[in-house]
Amino acid sequence: MKKISLYISLVFLVLSCGSNEQGELVGVGSSNSWHSERPLGMTYIPGGSFTMGKQSEDVAGSLNSPSRTVTVRPVYMDETEITNSEYKEFVYWVRDSIVRTELALYSELMSVEGEPVLEDYQFLNIDSTDMSPYQKYMMKTYGSLGDLNSPTQGKMLNWDEEIIWNVNQFPSEEYAEVMIDSVLTPIEDSFEGRRMLDVDRLKFKFYWLDQEAAARKKGKRRDFIKQEVIKVYPDTTVWVRDFNYSYNDPMHQDYFYHQAFNDYPVVGVSWIQAKAFCRWRTKKKNDFLSTTRRPSLIPQFRLATEAEWEYAARGGLENATYPWGGPYTTSDRGCFLANFKPSRGNYAVDGALYTVEAKSYPPNDYGLYNMAGNVAEWTNSTYSDESYYITSTMNPNVGKDKNHRKVIRGGSWKDVAYFLEVSTRDYEYSDSARSFIGFRTVQDFLGTELIKE
Repeated sequence: MKKISLYISLVFLVLSCGSNEQGELVGVGSSNSWHSERPLGMTYIPGGSFTMGKQSEDVAGSLNSPSRTVTVRPVYMDETEITNSEYKEFVYWVRDSIVRTELALYSELMSVEGEPVLEDYQFLNIDSTDMSPYQKYMMKTYGSLGDLNSPTQGKMLNWDEEIIWNVNQFPSEEYAEVMIDSVLTPIEDSFEGRRMLDVDRLKFKFYWLDQEAAARKKGKRRDFIKQEVIKVYPDTTVWVRDFNYSYNDPMHQDYFYHQAFNDYPVVGVSWIQAKAFCRWRTKKKNDFLSTTRRPSLIPQFRLATEAEWEYAARGGLENATYPWGGPYTTSDRGCFLANFKPSRGNYAVDGALYTVEAKSYPPNDYGLYNMAGNVAEWTNSTYSDESYYITSTMNPNVGKDKNHRKVIRGGSWKDVAYFLEVSTRDYEYSDSARSFIGFRTVQDFLGTELIKE
């Protein structure tokens, strides 16, 4: 017993001699120092308290936004609405992932006269000598690296080989079979000999943990993991369906497709699709970080709450009617300060008939463009007439899955000035897409002070 006590004493002596803590409580250190990194294209919104809601006459008499003081946390917010070009990156990633997965699976399962096919698109060979013990165990036991729902079962896709889209240049019949079965339109839906992309097949499948429900209810983690499969291609037909007896076919054909509109805000995206984009953007960044020595998790990209959006739109100005102050929609030189419908039937008097480029008109004092006009924007909040009466004054938000009315803010190119006011609320259904609704994303800022970049 004395020998054991002596041994324990020696262990404590060795440990204490090897540190500089001197027996004091110093906390757990970290191998990596943390500093906030501003995401590309985003600006810092410091957070704080402000008077939210209507602070002057409620012209519409909606009585759904009484003024009250609330406080929101700091976030990073996109300087502009998400553009066609940025949303295309999401669409193309989904498209290419589907094609590469199908080509690789076909190559693995099929052969011609005993010879492998589509070798250039096969799964990458993972050298077991390069695997960590964890990876070896996961592949041996589960056949994947942790994603049991992945069709690739943890195998690596080959992203280096170019995908051939011209049907006249398909390298083999097997390649043509895969393309037709995975992303091209059926023959009966083709015309003039063209085989087009079947946008209904472009679906983004993802999983997420409903943390709020998990925190409020008892149960196992697996009970709160949600699976969603979302069509990602924007509904370009909104340019026709939103307006009766109006010729908008060129916008229907070209607005999302043609590069001339790359820097214009994406429209025809539902609230559900906007949320899916946020998930993908988070995944894109985390996938990159996993290849570096930097922290592998970042605060997720998401839609702003209604309160966060209004605070950011005000740009630090108290009692302002519009993001630039107000109460007028023109500058002292008579120039319009936003893209909206200034007068009856005259959409173009402000310089644009439809939308304008995302970086148009002067930004507000937080550096945010088009927080009024151009396109209305989805928020993360559920719409209710009673929202301002029932929510907390700290980071207020209403999020009810069964209520499909979602708050939109900022007004659009087709709206009158009232909807451009920073305190005006409106809503649309979460599965609806419109030619006048877009979105921008935010990311939570960790800490309370901005660290110099």
